[in-house]
Amino acid sequence: MAQIISYPTATPASADYLVGSQKTTSGAPINPTKKFLLSSVVEAGLGYTAYTALLTQTGVLAPVVDDLKNNTGATMTWTRTGVGTYLCTASSGVFTATDKVQVFINQGKPGTIGTFIQWERAGATTIGVDTYDIAGAAADTKLDNAPIEIRIYT
Repeated sequence: MAQIISYPTATPASADYLVGSQKTTSGAPINPTKKFLLSSVVEAGLGYTAYTALLTQTGVLAPVVDDLKNNTGATMTWTRTGVGTYLCTASSGVFTATDKVQVFINQGKPGTIGTFIQWERAGATTIGVDTYDIAGAAADTKLDNAPIEIRIYT
């Protein structure tokens, strides 16, 4: 067996494997040594999956979305349902528990002065985002390359 110091240094990628031992709770495993995807190990350590995107909304159109990361297992679709009202709909029920979902969002580029944003978990497959002007009235065109991250905790 080689000493760990004798192995070359490398920069890992999410599709690389790590060698480890799998814990079992009933009986002794036949072979507890397994290979694990690095991305799976990182996700398990974080305790959540995430959907991250940039949103830009103009006029009466649905937000234009630049998906940055999505390891939730669901496809996200954005729609505009009314003035300043937008829905993120997941292809499966990933937003199941009210107390296990957090959303981080802001308006994006400076210059959209007086923008207020709120969000809510509207159901197991939907997150609602509402934007308002400085007077508190629902308003469109308030998201300009706006970063959003939806975290789903396990």
